Amino acid sequence: MKHLLMGLSLICAASAAPPAISEDSVAVNKALRWLTSVQGQDGGWGQDGGGTSHVRRGERLETSGNDVANTAAAVLALLRSGSTATQGPHQQAIRNGVAFVLRSVEKSPVEGLAVSDMQGSQIQRKLGPYIDTFLASMLLSEVDGEMGSSTGNTRVRAALQKVVGKIESNQLKDGSWNISGGWAPILGTSMASRGIYKAQQKGVRVEASTVAKADQYTQDNARIVVSADARKRPAAAVSGAGAGVALYERAQMLEQLTRTDKDRKMNEPAIRAISAELGNASVVNGYGSMGGEEFFSYLNISDSLKRTGGPAWEKWNRDIKTKLVKLQNEDGTWAGHHCITGRVAVTSAAVLTLTSEREQVKEVSQR
Repeated sequence: MKHLLMGLSLICAASAAPPAISEDSVAVNKALRWLTSVQGQDGGWGQDGGGTSHVRRGERLETSGNDVANTAAAVLALLRSGSTATQGPHQQAIRNGVAFVLRSVEKSPVEGLAVSDMQGSQIQRKLGPYIDTFLASMLLSEVDGEMGSSTGNTRVRAALQKVVGKIESNQLKDGSWNISGGWAPILGTSMASRGIYKAQQKGVRVEASTVAKADQYTQDNARIVVSADARKRPAAAVSGAGAGVALYERAQMLEQLTRTDKDRKMNEPAIRAISAELGNASVVNGYGSMGGEEFFSYLNISDSLKRTGGPAWEKWNRDIKTKLVKLQNEDGTWAGHHCITGRVAVTSAAVLTLTSEREQVKEVSQR
């Protein structure tokens, strides 16, 4: 009897033990600690953090100021970690970051696509000169109605409507926002499309023609992928907007094609063809080394496959997490090896990819 009771005690103790913390959770927590530790006093982040070069001595910083794009990316990562503007360990950092973005949007002119006075930042040179606007649309859509006060919510909604208006009025004839001047503007188009879709989910008016043109652009490119797949041709870039790198375009297409159940059913052949290409290392490796463009592409793919579910999602999620954890630096950051090398954008994209399971999607009933 004594031995039986001891055995039961051991079983109970084992069942009560806390679950093991996964490697990707450890990686995310390290990254979040770094991001919050380098936020600037103005609430913003720059290429490698928020402190200027004369404050952070010993750091080789490309710029001495903070910008909207890096700040929006960092706050999005903090939000997906579970904190909000009103609760969680990162709520103050989120509020400060949102305030930084709001100030920039509010002082920008109504006309034109820019929401920032800063020009020539690294992320602009790579994802297009208006990536600040596109990432701001994603962030403001995310925090719309979530600021904890009527004043805060009104301010965010006004800024979001302004940004959506800028994006709508500057959409190109082909339905994209592949504005010249960037290495991989297709990723800018992806963020613009994601931002207005999320705004639409929150009840912001988005012209049906804007959404239709963006959908048509993606479906036109997807048809080329399906045709190439049918002929068993090697994957290649199709629109000339992704620096000749198939990964960037596939990631944009897959994200837009999988947003709703209706989308997933209608675009099933293209989704299947693109998903099959993810088994090709030459596609997944992108430019051939890990730059920020690869990290943002992986984010789009993870969010897309999470919606589709099934074995393709499970394999991708497992493999990409293993890949990213191995690439993390000791200080908790990730840095790109080409093009976008700044630690803030790359670390933010990595965190968002590692936490794709947490993305909450509310489908728009009428598009």
